[in-house]
Amino acid sequence: MHARFPVNAAPSMTASPGTDGFLAAFGVFERQCAAKGPSWLTPIRKAAIARFAAMGFPTLQHEEWRFTNVAPLAKTHFVPAQPPREPLSLFDVAGYLPNVFTGYRVVFVNGRFAPGLSRLRGLPAGCVVGSLAEMAEKDPVRLRSVLARYASSQDQPFTALNTAFLQDGAYVRVPKHVVVGKPIQVLHLTVADGPPAVTHPRNLFLVGRSSQATVIESYAALGDYPYFTNAVTELVAGDSAVVDHYKVEMESTAAAHIGTLQFHLKRDSNLTAHCVSLGGGLVRHDINAVLAGEGCNCTLNGLFMLSGEQHVDNHMRIEHAQPHGSSRENFYGILDGHAHGVFTGRIVVHKGAQKTDAKQTNKNLLLSEEAQIDTKPQLEIFANDVKCTHGATIGQIDYDALFYLQARGISEAAGRSLLTYAFAQQSLAQIKIEPLRRQLHEAVVARLPHGEVFRELA
Repeated sequence: MHARFPVNAAPSMTASPGTDGFLAAFGVFERQCAAKGPSWLTPIRKAAIARFAAMGFPTLQHEEWRFTNVAPLAKTHFVPAQPPREPLSLFDVAGYLPNVFTGYRVVFVNGRFAPGLSRLRGLPAGCVVGSLAEMAEKDPVRLRSVLARYASSQDQPFTALNTAFLQDGAYVRVPKHVVVGKPIQVLHLTVADGPPAVTHPRNLFLVGRSSQATVIESYAALGDYPYFTNAVTELVAGDSAVVDHYKVEMESTAAAHIGTLQFHLKRDSNLTAHCVSLGGGLVRHDINAVLAGEGCNCTLNGLFMLSGEQHVDNHMRIEHAQPHGSSRENFYGILDGHAHGVFTGRIVVHKGAQKTDAKQTNKNLLLSEEAQIDTKPQLEIFANDVKCTHGATIGQIDYDALFYLQARGISEAAGRSLLTYAFAQQSLAQIKIEPLRRQLHEAVVARLPHGEVFRELA
């Protein structure tokens, strides 16, 4: 058993000096990038590291971070992740790719593009899927106009840190009027087999006007040593585009994962996004959607299932900037042991965004007396012709339902598992891709006593 981040340790209320190690690492990184790589990224990186140095790591005094203590990250000396000692085969990663024999896939190992594990043949004409680092060389004009334009480093220290070390990640571009019939799988895999390492994956997904695409973005690990994944994804949906996005976080429980999802929706576009957290010791998801065009539709679904000492913070923000937009948030949390969950959801309706229809729901199931959830749904409305609601529930197993099951010969443990599974299924049922739904079904039931009872229910 290896050391883990003490996420439930007594928090420090003073600013952490932990930026020094990252600032020193940036000096080395900058010299390496000067020797190779596009020069146009240099000012972007320098501005981002300066902003990170000015902000430092957030503390519990910051309102947006008051439930999540990142002092363990600041106190840990992370080294840049190196290539694994032994090359990986498709057999090593197949378990993390639900469509391994169909669909398209782009794989990164310890932050580096792995072409031998990727499968990009047969893409529709005009579609580009691959390495962001390669595209920065091949298509700099296009990338300069969009990269780092949507995920702001101004007041987000981890986004600033990611941008400072911006090097590689997944790049997806779907031209206008194209339907990508198979899911595009993006896997970021960490081989954790040494001192604490850090990666900064940067993903850019561009879906053109009147196009359709599905992207599965997954994070996982081989090994149980501490490491830190600091990921940023920017997704832009063009006019009338239809996009399904899935983020699956199955990191090692020895790991920390800080991830930003920045969605930008143009006129009449439709986004459905799912975020599923089953792993990680210290996890934070910042999910931001800007409905920048009129008539946009955005649905954010989520499931987090925690046990032991796990800590997961889901921080949501949907901005309705134009009229006739609709949004739905449905997040489900299941917490056991000493786990700590956080849900902060904010819907902002800007002045002039009339006829907005927004609904936000967070439901949580606590399976132990020591588990804790902090939930904070919020509305900020600056228009007068809208329909907006929000709510949250926190509860335990329904003992009347449990008694009903026991009266029919089902043991208490099996009954609790059945009711927990039914709660999780409210979220899993919304996943449209059958192989992914089955993969997550298997991961959920593996955590439940008597899970074999549910293996055929997916």
